Amino acid sequence: MRSADAAELLVLAALWGAAFLFLRMGAGAFGPVALIAVRVGGAALLLVPLVAWRGQLGALVRHAGPIFVVGMTNTALPFLGFAYAALSITSGLSSILNASSPLFAALIGRVLFGERLGRSRIAGIVIGFAGVLLVAWHGADVKTGGSPWLASAACLAAACCYGWSPHYMRRRLRDVPPLAVAGGSQLAATLVTVPPAVLLWPATPLPAHAWATAAALAFGCTGIAYILYFRLIAHVGGANAIAVTFLIPAFAIAWGWLFLDERITATLIGGCIVILVGTALATGLLRLQQKRPAVAAPG
Repeated sequence: MRSADAAELLVLAALWGAAFLFLRMGAGAFGPVALIAVRVGGAALLLVPLVAWRGQLGALVRHAGPIFVVGMTNTALPFLGFAYAALSITSGLSSILNASSPLFAALIGRVLFGERLGRSRIAGIVIGFAGVLLVAWHGADVKTGGSPWLASAACLAAACCYGWSPHYMRRRLRDVPPLAVAGGSQLAATLVTVPPAVLLWPATPLPAHAWATAAALAFGCTGIAYILYFRLIAHVGGANAIAVTFLIPAFAIAWGWLFLDERITATLIGGCIVILVGTALATGLLRLQQKRPAVAAPG
């Protein structure tokens, strides 16, 4: 990987890690639904013109149905889940639970689509979900209000959506330009979240810092982040780009500690490491050493 690509990978991880910080900062002021409507609406304003500039609007229209499904399962529902969780648990904890997405992807691939899993990947799923249980149980110690159990469940439901979406996209949108899928999914999520956001819009005027938080979440952590992600896929391939999964929790934990004074505990870090080790095994980045058959000595 070139140094420029590595730098973009770090920037992407920092942006997606910051998304959990901005969710914590903005969810209380906007409410989860209104905040996500602003997030996806701003991202759509950035990405859809770029799709048009690249001449990919035709692909977006031709595949509008599957792209709408992706907009629900890979954008609207998980974004709402993490925004709801931001009312009750720390940004670091949310990001660690989000790191379980590849575990759900591997499990869903086996259960729903009959994909074969080797010994390493099965071990990774078991190890990873053991880490999830550890982190979720520890969530009661790092709560900020509300129900940490419901918040953790919302994060895991969001991660499950993220785990299912790649299987669907691989089957229904294999030949569609990724940028058209990204822009179309943000547009679809906007169309779905704006009507309830209007009904649930805060009764009192929102302060400037709340709007600044929402703008950073929409344009930086969503719009620009998607552009960087697809640039990385084009330059280094999807297998290398997925390495961002392992960096996001570190940035999210650091941002929460720096700006929100969130506690960093040994249990939280330990659970994070267990999940990431499981994820590395489940995605094939790490493999268990195979036992070599014994060779009889000559003679």
